[in-house]
Amino acid sequence: MRRIVALSAVSSALALALAGCTPASEGAPSPGASSTVASQPAVTAGAGGGETSDPTTTVVEAQEPTTAYIARAKSQTVEVLTEPDGDGQITIRADAVLTVPDQTPLVFLVDQIQGSWVHVYLPVRPNGSMGWVAADDVVLSATDYRVDIALSEFELTVWDGEDKVLSTEIGLGTEDLPTPGGTYYIRELVQPPNPDGAYGPYAYGLSGYSPVLDEFAGGEAIIGIHGTNDPDSFGKAVSHGCIRLPNDVITEIVEQVGLPLGTPVYIEE
Repeated sequence: MRRIVALSAVSSALALALAGCTPASEGAPSPGASSTVASQPAVTAGAGGGETSDPTTTVVEAQEPTTAYIARAKSQTVEVLTEPDGDGQITIRADAVLTVPDQTPLVFLVDQIQGSWVHVYLPVRPNGSMGWVAADDVVLSATDYRVDIALSEFELTVWDGEDKVLSTEIGLGTEDLPTPGGTYYIRELVQPPNPDGAYGPYAYGLSGYSPVLDEFAGGEAIIGIHGTNDPDSFGKAVSHGCIRLPNDVITEIVEQVGLPLGTPVYIEE
């Protein structure tokens, strides 16, 4: 099942935090520009998966190797530990990592599950940060979707298990403002106010950040996957770090494929 919920207008927090998504010649969205946000709760979207009420190692081992697990926080704050039953590492707050925290679920990509503890990727700096959260603090779901990005080939591929859903040529970050490699996940889905603008009709905010920019347009320099009004940028290194897709492709991914929040995104190292 797929669900896209159009939310109330928000300000250009769409600067989103989407780092490096706008060419220097165009600038970032102007302060006060409105946008709407769409969210896809992980428990209602994704192929071949569903909500898991009893998260154990046995459950994980029973799934196909292509299955990824998503942990949705039950509240807007989650305490992350350095190890199971260990010391506190950090408190993740929805209002610190999401554009519309009261209407978008706070999710994490699961690395592994050990009894009553879940090891997850975190949407914080530095890229690749991980920690342990209590299974009682999250709801688990599963998806067979994943996104692979081949930097050397300027190619993005969406997979559903072993089946290729689609593949497209993309635009990437420049040598000085590179698209960072690593394991990430979709943290939110934003719908820009102008579908013909620099961000296209949709923009996914990922869990990763620019490796060289501390901020972008007054917000965190978050890496995103989005459409563009510059079709000549595909197959080239032209952005500040974000991944640009043809508008019809990002629309197909959002409206027809329906990737859930928390979908893993693997960017070639």
